[in-house]
Amino acid sequence: MKTTAGRGRRRLLLEPPLPTIYAIGDVHGCFRQLLDAETRIREDVKRAPSEAMIVYLGDYVDRGPETAAVLDHLSKEHQDGLARIALCGNHDDAFLNFIRDPLAWIYWLGPDFGGARTLASYGIDFEVVLEGGSGVLKTVRDAIPQRHVDFLASLPVCLQAGRYLFVHAGVRPGVALEAQTDEDLIWIREPFLSVGPGLPLIAVHGHTPSAAPEFAPGRIGIDTGCFATGRLTVLKIDASGARVL
Repeated sequence: MKTTAGRGRRRLLLEPPLPTIYAIGDVHGCFRQLLDAETRIREDVKRAPSEAMIVYLGDYVDRGPETAAVLDHLSKEHQDGLARIALCGNHDDAFLNFIRDPLAWIYWLGPDFGGARTLASYGIDFEVVLEGGSGVLKTVRDAIPQRHVDFLASLPVCLQAGRYLFVHAGVRPGVALEAQTDEDLIWIREPFLSVGPGLPLIAVHGHTPSAAPEFAPGRIGIDTGCFATGRLTVLKIDASGARVL
């Protein structure tokens, strides 16, 4: 595993030989569905044993009911023999910014993000935060384990493995990876969704929910809106190609 240099968050390059990769779409606080997805992956590996890795595509927080449990699970050590890489989503980045400066990022509590449900999972009443005051930062930091904060701060922004690029949102079409900003990779929708990456890569991404996984030219979108639908998609990629597990 190589880490490429650049500003902002880390960017990872996985060199051959490549493992079987299982990509998991946006979790958004859906802890039960996350555990079920990992169980499906372990069962699939047992049927055809191979070196395997789980890549989580970001957005672990907000909207769903159990953000704290999701982050606790992802930030701990696992004993099942599966390698794991968790990428950064725009919601994860916003939550970290809120933790660092709640008053400056108070709009994270609004309906666009759904951060109030994240705070509730830590036992924080968002109305107390909305009231402001000098005690807000202490209230937030006392409730959120440092391990969760360190995990959010450590998340890389993308992983390249052979011809596949795993990323939360997508890329600016036709722009070299080293010239992409973190904001591009965790926030973009158009024109990426319409025209694809414009690079000799297949982008596996979340961020934009759809009723079913989208196999489009140059990209595979696997955010199926778990917080609203209960469906958390897993994409399996090996030497034979990519398919939904």
